[in-house]
Amino acid sequence: MLCPRSVLITGANRGIGLELVRQFLQLETPPKHVFATCRSPGKAEDLHTLAKSNGAVSVLKLDVSDPDSFQGVREEVEALLQGSGLNLLINNAGIISRDDLSAVTIQKMESLFRTNTIGPLFLAKEFLPLIQKAAKASTGLPMSCTKSAIINMTSKVGSMDDNRSGGRYPYRISKAALNMVTKNLSVDLKSDDILSVSLHPGYVKTDMGGPNALITSEQSVQGMINVMAGLDEEKNGLMLDYAGKIIPW
Repeated sequence: MLCPRSVLITGANRGIGLELVRQFLQLETPPKHVFATCRSPGKAEDLHTLAKSNGAVSVLKLDVSDPDSFQGVREEVEALLQGSGLNLLINNAGIISRDDLSAVTIQKMESLFRTNTIGPLFLAKEFLPLIQKAAKASTGLPMSCTKSAIINMTSKVGSMDDNRSGGRYPYRISKAALNMVTKNLSVDLKSDDILSVSLHPGYVKTDMGGPNALITSEQSVQGMINVMAGLDEEKNGLMLDYAGKIIPW
């Protein structure tokens, strides 16, 4: 059963992030705190509508490409938690590029690395004390997303084993690097009983995935919610898709 007391979701203004907020609020035991973050809260009308209808939602400004701002966001979250820890961090925000070898540039590589890889790593580092606090509050319970976990939203195109078509240099490489972040965290934080897993949401009909994608945000998130509910120590450090299938690195 998935029932974290608190969850922070990046990129929560639209698509998968917004649907994650919706479905966490629909859990049998919903979180007391859902920290829904995005780069431009003033433009996040759907997110604000959710927040107005549910007091558990706090809409916070967070640009994952700007690690210098993370401390301020962590302080906001810490104040709202009132002494409790953060059970679940979902690094969902990301950007895509389909540049092939002829089009890829240093600037594009740097941009995607900053958002897709560096941002999630340093956000996990910034919030680690709060995640550790949540884990310590549940001493004796097994590893789970209810207790304490970091979920990094990856992509199957970041799998070297699955790469049959090449191209997409910035996106593929930044997601492959994010998978290494996940694996490292799973090793380094195991002694704290903190899970770290990469989730592939599938090919989803969002602004990023486009209208020809295979599944809706609702289908993707429902699958990932079910996967998160079943995560345990045996799945720590893995890359899984929204149906729970292991994706080789």
